[in-house]
Amino acid sequence: MGYRKAADVLPKQLIAEIQKYIDGEMLYIPRKCEEHSRWGEKSGTRESLELRNRRILEEYCSGKTVSDLAENYFLSVKSIQRILREKIPPEGKERQGGNTIEQRK
Repeated sequence: MGYRKAADVLPKQLIAEIQKYIDGEMLYIPRKCEEHSRWGEKSGTRESLELRNRRILEEYCSGKTVSDLAENYFLSVKSIQRILREKIPPEGKERQGGNTIEQRK
């Protein structure tokens, strides 16, 4: 987001109308909804977190414990549990000997 002078981009009549409500202060004008991108899409953060979370699920399904995953990925046990709850479909919540995500620490 960059700063632009209103006089450079808006008609004088519109500036005068805006000044009735806010005079001499900065004003944020949000993007149109269709042009708004979701958090992390431009920087690639969303994609890298999705990849990390898929790896966490794969390692969990291969037998790694929640505690081990938390240590390896520098996350809390609760964060790993949340990621697994989001990634594992409801009918597949039990893994390895009937243990649930919360039990297999």
